[in-house]
Amino acid sequence: MSKYIPEVLQGLTLPVISAPMFTVSYPELVKAQCKSGIVGSFPALNARQPEILDDWLYQIKEDLAEFSSSNPGKTVGPIAVNQISHSSNVRLEQDVKTCIKHRVPIIISSLRAPVKEIVDEVHSYGGVILHDVINLRHAMKALEAGVDGLILVAAGAGGHAGTLSPFALVGEVRKCFNGPVVLSGSIANGSSILAAQAMGADFGYMGTRFIASKEANASEEYKSSILNAGASDIVYSNYFSGVHGNYLKESVKNVGLDPDNLPVADKSIMSFKDGRSKAKAWKDIWGAGQGAAVIDDVPNVSEIVDRLKVEYEEALSKICLKSK
Repeated sequence: MSKYIPEVLQGLTLPVISAPMFTVSYPELVKAQCKSGIVGSFPALNARQPEILDDWLYQIKEDLAEFSSSNPGKTVGPIAVNQISHSSNVRLEQDVKTCIKHRVPIIISSLRAPVKEIVDEVHSYGGVILHDVINLRHAMKALEAGVDGLILVAAGAGGHAGTLSPFALVGEVRKCFNGPVVLSGSIANGSSILAAQAMGADFGYMGTRFIASKEANASEEYKSSILNAGASDIVYSNYFSGVHGNYLKESVKNVGLDPDNLPVADKSIMSFKDGRSKAKAWKDIWGAGQGAAVIDDVPNVSEIVDRLKVEYEEALSKICLKSK
């Protein structure tokens, strides 16, 4: 585990960072996650226009401040905003300026390491940058850029994901980095959070579990599909966005495609110039991780986090008993 955890990531009710999910993570979900004492996150591009991002941050910060004032002593988790660092994201500079204006405590960068100027600007107010990586080469590039921590997106993670075993990826990264590490890949219950820490990570990165929550901006059909899915009902393909990711087979079948024989896309089609076209592309194809196999209900976020705490403590107790 890390020798140093930034202050903003200390004191959470659970070592969990919610994954920012395109079209799913809207303010209602983020606020519920933060009020439950974990890191709540959303992609900047979920705000369909740059001005909406500004409004969302005002709204979320004000609501959390009121909640904190009315609930003294209750842990309120920090906000994280995902920024797509890919060159086609024409909103990147403006969205980063908005986050700096609001002094967003955590920036999650992805698809390309952030440039030094962005790193310096976030660090100027004490912000922290965590970067998504799927292998050691990407990790080293991100660290060279000056990011504070790494999110290791291993096999089985929802959305854009890698293929490496979490055991291999965490072990390889830990050989050269002792800073904050977040592990993604089928983290869907309390025991898997503990397992991530046992492997050497500091936090679990959890997405699919929160799609199946009342606060998530997902259709009832999407949520039901997660409840019905096993690990083998997830398909790994780059056909839909140009980058490999995991999707629910049911949603692929629903649009008339064969999930076992999807074409291979050219990575050059990946583009973030038009968020609206991206949203349309993702509307009927549902991202999810293999952790869907252990999800069987759609409760409130607060119920999910409470349950995760119990599961985490029970798993820890079992290990402690076995070690005696």
